[in-house]
Amino acid sequence: MLSGEPDWEKLDGLLPAVVQDALDGRVLMLGYMNPEALQVTLDSGKVTFFSRSRKTLWTKGETSGNHLELVDATLDCDRDTLLVRARPAGPTCHTGADTCFDSPGPGADTRAGPHAGPRPDLAFLAELERVILDRDRERPEGSYTTRLLEEGVKRIAQKVGEEGVETALAGVAGEAEEVLEEASDLLYHLLVLLRARDLDLEELVATLRARHG
Repeated sequence: MLSGEPDWEKLDGLLPAVVQDALDGRVLMLGYMNPEALQVTLDSGKVTFFSRSRKTLWTKGETSGNHLELVDATLDCDRDTLLVRARPAGPTCHTGADTCFDSPGPGADTRAGPHAGPRPDLAFLAELERVILDRDRERPEGSYTTRLLEEGVKRIAQKVGEEGVETALAGVAGEAEEVLEEASDLLYHLLVLLRARDLDLEELVATLRARHG
């Protein structure tokens, strides 16, 4: 449910809808909604927009399959802009990029290499979790993550224990770089353990948030 009544009059019956990845906080795209598009979004759970050029509703992913699964929608303080948090089922941009802000616009100079849009630093944890999920689904040969997952929960838990001890020792006697290296190993193996137990970062964060409260 949406808290509050949108002010549809300011933009002739339309509201800008900023779509944000519910897990990592990245801005995925900007679209527009009219009252019907918003209602379809809330009822179906799939983010739906109003096309200003075609004058019709369109659901993100209806052709590509890369839907945006609604988590929640919030109005801003003036009630004329929507923040839509969603879980993307694949790339959001029509170019194949994760977000519409990861792709250079027409005429952009790409000689310096691939364009990378703005992303929160901590978003990499969500990106790493998605890589681990892909490894679990696809099980590519030669992947260390694949090997860990195939060895099973007990072996993964053993690695978490080993990395925890090494992190603790580095914390007591190691240089800063060593602490970071060992902590990185620990965090990676912990994410693999969560995946092996069908758990994820969202559930971990929810537990931490509940404790904090």
